[in-house]
Amino acid sequence: MALDPERGINNGEPFLHAAWIGAVAPRPGETVIHIGAGGGYYTAALSLMVEPDGRVFAYEIDTRLAAMAKRNLVPYENVTLLHADAVNAKLKRADIIYVNAGVIAPPARWLKSLKLGGRMIFPWRPAPDIGLAVITTRSRSGFAMRIVGGSWFIPCRGASNGAQSLKAPSPLEARSSRSIVRTADRAPDKSATAIYPEVWFSSEGG
Repeated sequence: MALDPERGINNGEPFLHAAWIGAVAPRPGETVIHIGAGGGYYTAALSLMVEPDGRVFAYEIDTRLAAMAKRNLVPYENVTLLHADAVNAKLKRADIIYVNAGVIAPPARWLKSLKLGGRMIFPWRPAPDIGLAVITTRSRSGFAMRIVGGSWFIPCRGASNGAQSLKAPSPLEARSSRSIVRTADRAPDKSATAIYPEVWFSSEGG
């Protein structure tokens, strides 16, 4: 279903989101950050899965889509809709971050917001010919990641500029990535498959 045909924004493929939601496995009582809420359809699905005590904080930067989502989400009392830029926002601590806009790399603040055991799924677009769905999980030793399929989303404003790349991966390097490291925690080493100012991807497990 088209949300903004001129910009190619639609409601997303239900089978893809079913797979993504299955991968992050929301549980009752968890806190979810939804980045790129669109019209709120999948925000509503996430909210039902974390009831009765869970919360969903949904970010939508587009004014018209945020207004649409706010109307659609009125019945969902555990949802807070934020018309704001999630790239620069101070996110709440979360069990799940569910990203529906393509990023060249996830901002370090998103990783920092994950609780231990927290999961983030996002569309990784490190190059024009690479589109991967990535899930990363926070443990005491770092942020392990795995690829859960292909993914082509509209770019995330503020986190999709190719000029931010210090080392862009080849398709093979992208697929060989096994962890994400915050540069503030450790400088890139010979295992680096992709490097950005705030984070880098490694072929070694996190």
